Amino acid sequence: MLGLARITAFFFTLAFLGGSAAQAADLENTLYLTVPAGRVVIEMRPDLAPNHVAQIKALTRRGFYDGLKFHRVIDGFMAQTGDPKGDGSGGSGKNIKAEFSREIHVRGTVSMARASDPDSADSQFFICLAPAPSLNGKYTVWGKVVSGMEFIDAIKKGDEARNGSVVNPDRIVKMQVAADAEKK
Repeated sequence: MLGLARITAFFFTLAFLGGSAAQAADLENTLYLTVPAGRVVIEMRPDLAPNHVAQIKALTRRGFYDGLKFHRVIDGFMAQTGDPKGDGSGGSGKNIKAEFSREIHVRGTVSMARASDPDSADSQFFICLAPAPSLNGKYTVWGKVVSGMEFIDAIKKGDEARNGSVVNPDRIVKMQVAADAEKK
């Protein structure tokens, strides 16, 4: 039986997320992504991409993403981050085999960035600002934004002539697995 404090925390989280019980129930598969404009809540999808979700959670728990730049942001397309070099060429050093699915890329989809090799995803990911059907089946979808998409919309956009490269980009303030954040 859950204690009163845990029940209260659950319903507080549910109210914060502004979603259904299904969205709030699995804090182990929920990320809090704090960006300059506010907190974004991402529901991770281990049912679609278990290895990618495990990698994202492990890196998040190490503090890997804290302070990283949104180095490539294309208005009406996507915002990309997760590169410790800040220029799109870096990663954690651990590639992950592709876990493509039939999940489509719509506004709020969170997917792994990669090079031309389908198995080259590492730590970089992007959040779709709009539907991107050309990406379907070619990139690993591992989550979706369930709250705070307006804060992703507010991220500084890059220069389209430079493939979305951003001068003085916004950064991730902090990224946490919700289960860890709620323990504090």
